[in-house]
Formats: sequence, C-alpha cells, structure tokens
Amino acid sequence: MLRIAIAGASGRMGRTLIEATLAQKDMQLSAALDQSQSLSIGQSATAFLGIQSAVSISSDVAAALNHSDVLIDFTRPAGTLQHLQAAIQAKCAIVIGTTGFSEEEKLQVQQAAEFIPIVFAPNMSIGVNITLKLLELAAKHLPENFDIEIFEAHHNQKVDAPSGTALAMGEVMAATRGKRLEEVAQWTRYGNTGKRTPGSIGFSVLRAGDIIGDHIVYFAGNGERIEIAHKSSSRATYAQGSLQAARFLAGKTKGLFDMQDVLGLSTS
Repeated sequence: MLRIAIAGASGRMGRTLIEATLAQKDMQLSAALDQSQSLSIGQSATAFLGIQSAVSISSDVAAALNHSDVLIDFTRPAGTLQHLQAAIQAKCAIVIGTTGFSEEEKLQVQQAAEFIPIVFAPNMSIGVNITLKLLELAAKHLPENFDIEIFEAHHNQKVDAPSGTALAMGEVMAATRGKRLEEVAQWTRYGNTGKRTPGSIGFSVLRAGDIIGDHIVYFAGNGERIEIAHKSSSRATYAQGSLQAARFLAGKTKGLFDMQDVLGLSTS
C-alpha cells in the first residue's frame, strides 16, 4: 500500500487529490498538509466529503513525511521548496505540480533529485503530455515559415503567467527547432511592434472566471493553419496523472523525472 501525503490539502487541487487518493485500492492517505495559519488545521482531511478520517490536516511537514512514501505538492514555489527539504530529510519521494519557479528554484529541485526521487512537471494531465508529443511532431515536420502562437486561459486566481504548461509547450517546440525558448519567445505585444520576427513563438494569456485550463497552439502558414488544443474541464485529470506519477516513483531511490518518463513517452 503506497502511503500518500497531500500538500495544500484545503485548496481546490488538494481536495481533488485527496478524493482521488481515497478511491485507489493500492493507496492510502497518510497525511494532509496546509499552512500553519490555515483555518483547516486540526480538521478531518475528508470533512469536505462529509466523512470523517483518522487523518487530520496538519502543518507539521516533518512528522507527516516520516510515515509517507510520496508527497504530492501543487502549492506555491516557496512552500514547495520548504517541503522539498523536509522530503530529503525523510527520504520521501515527491511529485511536484507547482508552477511559477524561477530558474534558480528549478535548479534546487534538480539538486534535490540527487537524494530523493522526484517527478517534476508543469502539467500532470495525461492528455496534456500527449499534446506535447503532438506539438513536437508538428514543429519537427512543418517548415519554419509556419508561425507559432500559444494561447492559454486560466481562472482569475492563478498568479503566474504564462502558465507552466504553455511554457513547456514553447520549450518543446523551440528545442525541436534547435533553439532555446528565451531566444524566440514573444511575450507581449503593444503599440507599433513592427512585423513579426520570423521563427518567433508568441504567447497570449487570459485570466478570467473559473477556467481550469485551456491551451491552444496555432501553426499558421500561407493558405493553411493547424490548431492543436487541450482543454481541461476537471482538475481530476491532474490528480489521476499525479497518482500515476506516485506509482512510478515507488521503489526508486533518487532521480529527476517528468510525465514523459512516467508515460513512457520520453525519447532520451
């Protein structure tokens, strides 16, 4: 039985992860974590489902991880990095779905993988990761005179932009064209921008309402256009992918992996 700890337990994603974990025959909810100032501290982790659980929401990360096999974390970068250090001390594997990391913070995750096994991905959805492979295929075979634009939409509470998924899409396509995303990304357009720079990858961002996550990539050539889209209608897809990642980490002692590894899609 794989023992699962959930960070951000009182948030929307945390609750989705808890519910998904309870439905698994090969997993048990071992801990539910939240910030010390959360009003949910001390409450049953499953109270939102109308049932009581022996697991209460706690802010004691060290104690929680000492009796857990995998921590699943979809919080904020600062919180995730704190949890990462606790995971190293407890020798606990971690699945990280948090986005908005700086390059320096990403390096900290990479360094932690020298001590514990980590799945680190901007999107845990199986569908999104299949979409990434489709984008790689399109970028590889379409001529470079096809312009690439990425549009993404999320709810009005999301704090980072573009989304981690949109960035991952851009990185995949830029790398396929032999570039780094930073070299070709067009983040904003305002005023007299002049003609489009050939080979650039444009980004557009929408933040509104309760949109869970939409991503559309346009490949626009002369006389034809290809659109590859992924739209999420439920956070359950992220939860199911996260649990698959947790199973993937079982038995591993260290290493940095992503969802392409989990799904057997990695070409490396």
